[in-house]
Amino acid sequence: MTRLNAKEAVVHEGCSITDAHFGAFTEVGAGSRIANSTFLDYAYCDRYADIANATVGKFSNVAAFVRIGATDHPLNTASCHHFLYRSADYWDDAENDAAFFAHRKSRRTVVGHDTWIGHGAMIKPEVVVGDGAVVASGAVVTKDVAPYTIVAGTPAKPLRLRQPPAIAERMIALAWWDWPHAELRERLDDFRTLAAEAFLDKYES
Repeated sequence: MTRLNAKEAVVHEGCSITDAHFGAFTEVGAGSRIANSTFLDYAYCDRYADIANATVGKFSNVAAFVRIGATDHPLNTASCHHFLYRSADYWDDAENDAAFFAHRKSRRTVVGHDTWIGHGAMIKPEVVVGDGAVVASGAVVTKDVAPYTIVAGTPAKPLRLRQPPAIAERMIALAWWDWPHAELRERLDDFRTLAAEAFLDKYES
């Protein structure tokens, strides 16, 4: 197992990384493709994730074969094929459609802190997955997900709450994901053993 560190992301073999930024203790699983995206501290993705035009929050858990910010094709033109915007791949005298690519990049997906995105899930552009939310394996998320809500299905719909609303609000206010690394270590046993409400009772000021 690779030891994570605060200085640079651990990027495993076979990854394609383009215009990406990584916080402390981040990790990118083998074969993943990351483009125009940011991983905040402690975020990671497992093998063969495909993440584009996204911000992945602190302590996000992204399982294998997840796709976040899946790019789309034009639907209101005569064709939806990429020869329309990757034109330079087909003709020497044609340029790529810079405006189309700029529009794609602008449609950012945001994955909140302490989230879990299950194996093979897909999250579409411009979707916001709230803090503490869980996306079930194989789900296709086309709409925003409320904090601390578990969604499943195609298209994804709320399955149940991860925490009751009052607990979720308190957890977001506590924002433990902003604690220093040393403080997380100091409180590790409580993270492991205390239920959410007991943890809040102990650490809320």
